Amino acid sequence: MKITDLRCAIIGGQPVIRIKTDEGIDGYGSAARLRSAHIRWHVEHYRDLILGSDPTDVERTMLKIRRLGAFKPWGSSVSGIEVALWDIAGKAANVPVYKLLGGKVRDRVRVYNGAIRTPLSAKNPEDYAESSARMKDLPQGFTIIKQAISFHGKMDADVPDYYYGDNQGVSTPGRHPSPSYPNRGLLTEKGFDHTVNCVVAMKEVLGDEIGLALDCGPGMTVTDTLKLAQALEPYNIMWLEDTVRGDFSSSVDPDLFLQITPHTTTPIHTGEQIYLRENFKNLIQQKAVNIVGPDPLDVGGIAEMKWIAQYADLHGILFAPHGIGVGLIGLAAQIQAAATYPDNFIAFEYSTGRPDWWYDIVQGLPGVQGQPETIVRDGFVDVLDRPGLGITLDVEIAQQYLESEDKKFFD
Repeated sequence: MKITDLRCAIIGGQPVIRIKTDEGIDGYGSAARLRSAHIRWHVEHYRDLILGSDPTDVERTMLKIRRLGAFKPWGSSVSGIEVALWDIAGKAANVPVYKLLGGKVRDRVRVYNGAIRTPLSAKNPEDYAESSARMKDLPQGFTIIKQAISFHGKMDADVPDYYYGDNQGVSTPGRHPSPSYPNRGLLTEKGFDHTVNCVVAMKEVLGDEIGLALDCGPGMTVTDTLKLAQALEPYNIMWLEDTVRGDFSSSVDPDLFLQITPHTTTPIHTGEQIYLRENFKNLIQQKAVNIVGPDPLDVGGIAEMKWIAQYADLHGILFAPHGIGVGLIGLAAQIQAAATYPDNFIAFEYSTGRPDWWYDIVQGLPGVQGQPETIVRDGFVDVLDRPGLGITLDVEIAQQYLESEDKKFFD
C-alpha cells in the first residue's frame, strides 16, 4: 500500500485531513479549530515528503515529518497526519486502532467537560456557581468539570484592578491586543480574593459529587500559583492547569513548577502546548507537576500520547489529556488511545462537534446517531470497536458544507 495524496479541508471551521492510498483505503485526521486560517497550507506542506510511503508503517512515515513540527500550534498538522495514518493502518488490518497500540485495558473511558457550558454573563462568584450548576445537571452525567479562572478566564480583563498590569494603549481595556492570553503579572489582593471566592462558590454547588478542575492561565506568577494552590487545599480541587506555563507558551520550565508542586497538596497540571515526548522528559523525571495533559493534536499524535502516559505512570504522575476543539474526529482518536492507557489515566477533555450538523457527518460514535447528548453516559464514553478510528464520514452530507476551495476534497 502507498500514499497517493494528502489533503486538508475546512468543514464548518474544523480542519479535516485526508490521506488517500492506492488501495482505496482513506484515513482521516483533524486539527484544532483555532488553526484553521492557515492549516491547509501547513498540512499540504508535508505532502511530497510522505507520497509513496506505506501508511501502515506509521512510525517510518512519521520519521519523515515529525522533526518539522513544533510547540502549539505548529505541531497540529503533523499530529493530525499521524492520526490519519493510524486510521488507515487499522482499516487495512480490519481492527480498531487500540488493537495496534497493544490492546485495550478498559471498555469505556472517562471524559471531563470543559466544552459544554453557557458563557458567563459576568465573572462574579454567583455567575460561576450558576454555570457549575448547569454543567452538573447536563444529561451526560459528567463526573469532572473544568472551569476557566484567572488569566485563562479573562478575569484580568473583566474584573477591575485584578492584577498589577500595565494596560495603557490597548484597544480593549484590561487586555493585551493579542488573543493568545499574553497578560501576565502579580494578582492584587482584591484579584486573589476574588479568584478564591469564585472557586469556593463552584465547590458549594458541586459538593463532593463532581470533581472541579481549574484552567488558570498561563499568566500567573509562581508566588500567586502557590498561594492559590495552598488556599484551595481544603476544597479538594482536581487540579490547577497551566498556571505559569501552558497554552501558547514556547517553553516547559520545570524549574518554575518545582517552586510550586512540592509545597502544596493541590495537584498541578500542564502540557497541552508541548510537542513530542522528549519535551515532557524533564517535567516527568523531575516530578515538576502532578498531572500531565498533552493534546493528541498538538503533541505529535496517538503514539506520542501512549508513550507519555506510560512514562508518566512509571514516575507516579497522573495523566489527564487536553482535547477541546479537536472535533469529532479528534474525539474518536482520543477514545482509541485512552482505551490503552495505564491506570494513571484520569479522564480526557471531551470535544464536541460544531456546528451541530457535524453529528450527522460523523457516523459510528456511541449513542444515538445525530443525538450528541447520548454519546456520554454517566461521564463515560464506550470504546469504539470498528476498524481504524471506529468512525466513518458521510461524504454526501459533508460535501454540502465544503468551502469553495475544498470542493474536490472527497474526489
